[in-house]
Amino acid sequence: YEKIDMRTKTYEIPPQEILTKDSVTVFVNAIMYYKVRDPESAVTNVDDYSGSARLLAATTLRNVLGTKNLGDILSERESIAHDLHELLLEATEPWGVTVERVEVKDVRVPEQLMRAMAAEAEAARNARAKVIAAEGEHKASRALRHAVDIIVDIPSALQLRYQQSLNIISAENNSTIIFPVPLHIISYMMGGARQSQKPTIMKTHQEYQQLNENLM
Repeated sequence: YEKIDMRTKTYEIPPQEILTKDSVTVFVNAIMYYKVRDPESAVTNVDDYSGSARLLAATTLRNVLGTKNLGDILSERESIAHDLHELLLEATEPWGVTVERVEVKDVRVPEQLMRAMAAEAEAARNARAKVIAAEGEHKASRALRHAVDIIVDIPSALQLRYQQSLNIISAENNSTIIFPVPLHIISYMMGGARQSQKPTIMKTHQEYQQLNENLM
């Protein structure tokens, strides 16, 4: 007679070197939980039910992942584990073996490919950051344009903004000495400077004409 252990057994599938659908070499290992459901079938229908189930698990893992892209393997582990479980459950049924669960444990990619993927992800993040910054500049420019329209229509708004700027500067830079000057004085001084420049320009033009007449 032969003694059959009907308790659930755990088998860690060794790392399998797999070429994915998009021609990337990865190393994948998984874990399979199985037990004997029918001892008579396990003895009479297969020579070594445990070894056969383990070899079949490794082969099925290679076959299933060989039809997937690298991105699918990394992001769809649950669906891959479900497909493996269904295939192994169907294949081991005549042997009196029941596969209870299959889980993908680890996916390893070559170091060079990892660096390339990291560089690609960083480039994508930089591109998104530039787009976000450009959108922020666009919104800021629209807000500034709206603020200018308000200041043009309401002159007192410029005075309020001026006082707010002084408040911010005094709060952040306490060592800075500020001499606030009323805006209407600055406008008057700028207007007077423009008027004072006109006679000088005219005088200079008259001297230039007089010089030309003397030369002739």
